[in-house]
Amino acid sequence: MQRNTKKQNNKLTNNDIRRYTFSFWKLVVGLIILGFLFLTSVGLGLFGELPSFRDLENPKSNLSSEIISADGVVLGTYYVQNRSNVTYKELSPALIQALIATEDIRFNTHSGIDFKRTFTILFYNLIGKKQGASTITQQLALNLFQEEGRARSFSKRFIQKLQEWIIAVRLERNYTKEEILTMYLNTVDFGAYNTYGIKSAARTYFNTTPSKLTAPQAAVLVGMLKGPGIYSPIRYPKNSLNRRNTVLENMRKAGFLTAEQTANYKEQPLGLAFRPNVYGDGVAPYLRAVLKSDIKNIFNKLSITKADGTPYDLDRDGLKIYTTIDSRMQVYAEEAQKEMMRELQVTFNNQYKGRDPFKGLETLIDRAVKQSDRYRWLKQGDLSEDEVKKNFNTPVKMTVFSWKGDLDTTMTPLDSIKYNKLILRNAMMSMEPQTGHVKAWVGGINFSHYKYDQVKMGTRQVGSTAKPFTYAVAIDNGYSPCFKVPNTPINVDGWAPKSEGTIAGPITLKTALAHSQNWATADVIQRVGAQNVANLIKNMGITSEVPAYPSIALGTFDASVYDMVGAYSTFVNHGVWTEPIYLLRIEDKNGALIYEHTKKVKVVMNDQSAYVMVDMLKGVVQSGSGGRIRWKYKLLNPIGGKTGTSQANSDAWFIGVTPQLVSGVWTGADERSIHFSSTRLGQGANAALPMFALFMQKVYADKNLKYSQGDFELPPGGLQRELDCGKYQYDYPSEEEGKIDDRLDF
Repeated sequence: MQRNTKKQNNKLTNNDIRRYTFSFWKLVVGLIILGFLFLTSVGLGLFGELPSFRDLENPKSNLSSEIISADGVVLGTYYVQNRSNVTYKELSPALIQALIATEDIRFNTHSGIDFKRTFTILFYNLIGKKQGASTITQQLALNLFQEEGRARSFSKRFIQKLQEWIIAVRLERNYTKEEILTMYLNTVDFGAYNTYGIKSAARTYFNTTPSKLTAPQAAVLVGMLKGPGIYSPIRYPKNSLNRRNTVLENMRKAGFLTAEQTANYKEQPLGLAFRPNVYGDGVAPYLRAVLKSDIKNIFNKLSITKADGTPYDLDRDGLKIYTTIDSRMQVYAEEAQKEMMRELQVTFNNQYKGRDPFKGLETLIDRAVKQSDRYRWLKQGDLSEDEVKKNFNTPVKMTVFSWKGDLDTTMTPLDSIKYNKLILRNAMMSMEPQTGHVKAWVGGINFSHYKYDQVKMGTRQVGSTAKPFTYAVAIDNGYSPCFKVPNTPINVDGWAPKSEGTIAGPITLKTALAHSQNWATADVIQRVGAQNVANLIKNMGITSEVPAYPSIALGTFDASVYDMVGAYSTFVNHGVWTEPIYLLRIEDKNGALIYEHTKKVKVVMNDQSAYVMVDMLKGVVQSGSGGRIRWKYKLLNPIGGKTGTSQANSDAWFIGVTPQLVSGVWTGADERSIHFSSTRLGQGANAALPMFALFMQKVYADKNLKYSQGDFELPPGGLQRELDCGKYQYDYPSEEEGKIDDRLDF
């Protein structure tokens, strides 16, 4: 009886079932409502701010700014993350297929969330098979709007996942599938070497563009998305190869590849063409550094800001910076530098065999030690001078520059300072005189080791390259290039210049310039006045100090390569100085113009006088100190120029002029007290001119550049001066008879 009663008590009544059913559905509905409220609160930003509609229309990402050459080549980038955007049309079909087949097979049919995949992956995770369930759109949401990246704790990751869902749905509403794919590939991280986005990855790992990626190459890069570290083709090539083959198999299953293609691709090696992106690598690194500083100054000076009033960030805002540089000519200039400097450095080192190059220069070395970063760092640690000295004399491992490539060696920090002091430096700039467009800029010998730009930032004594300025004042004031001056010792206001290789006078101005005669040049500046010469030099764009002393005739002032090339361009451009320019315009990431350079020109001398000066500069090459351009380098077309050698052979210069290009070269050591021991080796004709000649050989050999080898253009209206000294009949004129109108008969 008791048993039956107990059995009856355990039996559920209909009321109990209804009550339990009602409670169950109440719990389910409550959970749904709670989930809805929770999701709504996430959507309202109660658990973290979500992007607004405007944010979705203008997603933030760290885009590198690109420096673009005149021939459309990206010379380099400024970046926090080395990332450049591409458009959908710039993506190879194989890349899109590899991505969809591996990351999101139903990408084209879902609306941001693939619920079928989500629940399938949830099941796999419950049984211990961990897999990701994020769609491409969800991954894009994480990349764009979760700056801290993927959360590690379960609670934070759960909220983050809900945020991704909401953002993904919103992205799908605002963008097409093509735009989402493009944005995703522009934002993904491809691991080390600061490689962000598909454009950077294609260049870094395969030295190609996204549009040219083959199926195997695309499979390598898409395979890295699962783990850019563990599937790195550089660090773990076997892992990368296996992962690539998995992606290829996914492409086969999705119908993008045939079985035969897949089998063939799997047999291929990775085929890397690895080019890690380092700022100092690539062409024109010195120009890129100068340009970055210039752009910051321009933005500050002109108050150029974004639409919201915030300043532009060159490393993050994806600007397009268009320059005048020609990438081919830039390469030719850098190649010419290496060819000349490899040989010149050996010659320079050989002169010190058997003797101490720093004898008598102990103060210089001591100053260099105290200016070094190592010295400042050691002194911050309160080390005594003896302790610091011991440190500088203790050998350590280091990498030093050489023309054969970087050398890993062991030497003392003191010896490394001495080693670098003996490395010759060099700079070159080439520009079109009519437009002012700089086509090549070589600011130094190696940006990684020596970052100081010697084209524009540095100034050195110009030596005899200053002589044409004195003759230009004379020519512009009516003197003929055939006017004769004495070439004998002279004293000008207490200044008595020395002379080497003196030609017996009297000699014509043309001969004096061609053979770089000091006494004759001093005589000319005495006639025309040092102040007039200084005025012309400043009017021709020299921005450094030029004191009105007679010695400026021989180049005792300092100037930059940039200024000197601009000044010489005045002669070729019929007396019109044109400011050398290398920055044309800047556009924002959407292509809107935000800055455009304004050309600066100034008439500084008579066009007839300018042409006479060009003819006199041609004489330097035809029969004077620049003759090796013709007899050694076989450049027989019309070329002018001027060699220059400063005091004690510390600086070697050559500035060459052609009808469409003016180029300047400087060579010297870091310290002026370190120099060639003989003028034969240290003169501009030997230590600077060869780089110009090698550069011009390469330029003329490239027919795509279309630079003429013809003669210089006559002044508008024709030449009105007689340049043939053989047509003059005269006795040696007095000073009063020196001008054209006073002394010449034809």
